Amino acid sequence: MEILVASAVGVLTAAGIYLILRRRSFPVILGLSLVSYAVNVFLFATGRLMTNAPPILNKYEQVPYTDPLPQALVLTAIVISFGMTAVVVMIALGAYLSSRDDRINLSDGDAKAGDDA
Repeated sequence: MEILVASAVGVLTAAGIYLILRRRSFPVILGLSLVSYAVNVFLFATGRLMTNAPPILNKYEQVPYTDPLPQALVLTAIVISFGMTAVVVMIALGAYLSSRDDRINLSDGDAKAGDDA
């Protein structure tokens, strides 16, 4: 199970970084979301990956349990990332409506006009 979760975190991170490096605003937003999901899965995995284990201690018997703190952190991170994604989407939508293009222009002249990375 650990290999599967580690692979999922790696694939989400790689895809997110690839999309962040694009020169259009909406793939950048999707890339930030994917990196946020990767961080959430990583945080969730830090609380031990167990099935059918409650996130509470039982003082009367020894049962396996998972740590509830990463679960609370992930819930908080989901809410924050949803809010930030909404703000960034609105900023990108405003930029698109004002210029009719979502291309990110470099001001220092590193890219040619026809470069579509």
